[in-house]
Amino acid sequence: MTRLHDPAKRGFASDNYAGVLPEVLEAVAEANLGHQGAYGADVYTAALGERIVELFGAGAQAFPVFNGTGANVVALSAVSDRWSAVVCADSGHIHVDEGGAPEKVAGLKLFVVPTAGGKVTPEAITAAVPDRAGDVHWAQPRVLSVAQSTELGTVYTPDELRALADYAHERDWLLHIDGSRLANAAASLGVPLRAITTDIGADIVSVGGTKSGLLGAELVLVLNTERAGGTEYVRKLSMQLASKQRFLAAQFLALFDGDRYLRVAGHANAMARLLAEQVGGIDGVRLTQPVQSNAVFAELPHAAAEVLMEQVPFYFWDEIRGEVRWMCAWDTTEDDVRAFAELVRAQLT
Repeated sequence: MTRLHDPAKRGFASDNYAGVLPEVLEAVAEANLGHQGAYGADVYTAALGERIVELFGAGAQAFPVFNGTGANVVALSAVSDRWSAVVCADSGHIHVDEGGAPEKVAGLKLFVVPTAGGKVTPEAITAAVPDRAGDVHWAQPRVLSVAQSTELGTVYTPDELRALADYAHERDWLLHIDGSRLANAAASLGVPLRAITTDIGADIVSVGGTKSGLLGAELVLVLNTERAGGTEYVRKLSMQLASKQRFLAAQFLALFDGDRYLRVAGHANAMARLLAEQVGGIDGVRLTQPVQSNAVFAELPHAAAEVLMEQVPFYFWDEIRGEVRWMCAWDTTEDDVRAFAELVRAQLT
């Protein structure tokens, strides 16, 4: 087969630009041998269920799906009623980057909360969402959804998450964690995944796989089975049930083998810190967010950013302000980072 791209070409546009972990490709090839039951009736899905209990605690259930938007739609639908609303940050992925899917597909009203650094607080929620419980004229909040790490690359501490879970549960809401970069957050904090999910009182979680090096595989993780009944049916009607689910499950088994998920995410985080160090001292570059995961946000002259984008892929985050986002991935190397920093320096000096 003719190669269609230059494998040496690198970028900082998204961690989705990276390829697939070699160990994951090996796991898919192994799962490809012979016949297995369809729609999750296979040995790989069963083994994943056991591994999920080891990682997240007794009773935890995992439902593999195809993509992050699907994971969020399934998770939010599974814990909501038709008249429900979801509270989230104004920068939340479910609000700004999912094409209205939670509203159009799941039929859920979103109440957005202004944030600083992408993180919501109980005080900010109280100020932004009126208490109109029982008011038939008002969509009823049912779920508080927070991203970990956030869309701005910041990370909630376990104490911050626990406070939000307590706040939600006091109002008979549930806590959903949009964890497309959950592993990056855990690696940043130096804690296991359950420390920022099960142990803080989360009810349902979207666990990212693609951004950690999987091939189109995500998870809906149910921790509160009493309040999230019927997830299997919601997954099917949301068109997220894979007939050959063994290939999704096998990928997560490879990712969750030992501490690979933490090592992969920790490397991406380390490359982001290195990038911030390399560009932070360049005149004309101003870092706009603390680097706590695998994202670097910075402002630089608009014209310079456009020239750099022609050489190395990345995006404007806020084009008016000249703010850009640089993402590091599991396969980002120190050479990639240093070479890009030199391009930035050359453009601004």
